[in-house]
Amino acid sequence: MASRKTRILVFFLAALLLACVGTSSAARHLEEEAAPKEEEEHPVVPELPVPEHELPPLPKVELPPKPELPPFPEVHLPPKPELPPFPKVEVPPKPEIPAIPEFHFPEPEAKP
Repeated sequence: MASRKTRILVFFLAALLLACVGTSSAARHLEEEAAPKEEEEHPVVPELPVPEHELPPLPKVELPPKPELPPFPEVHLPPKPELPPFPKVEVPPKPEIPAIPEFHFPEPEAKP
């Protein structure tokens, strides 16, 4: 016997499935009814005259002068310390990759 939670879940999924089926069929009916018929003529829309006008001139923008920055003080840094030499690292030689043997398909035998 199924547990109560399982029964509730199955009932909910069945209700959701029925709601989706009903919605999709209703949407299909609405689309069929709202489809424009080819026999109808569209009304002619008259073109409205567009008045010609000129834009007013843009105002002249004057920026204030750039402020002068005070001089920066000179900075004296100590000299860089000497680093000890790096130890020499010896790397083993690179191993050779074995070659892949070539494969040739056998020639098909002629059929009599």
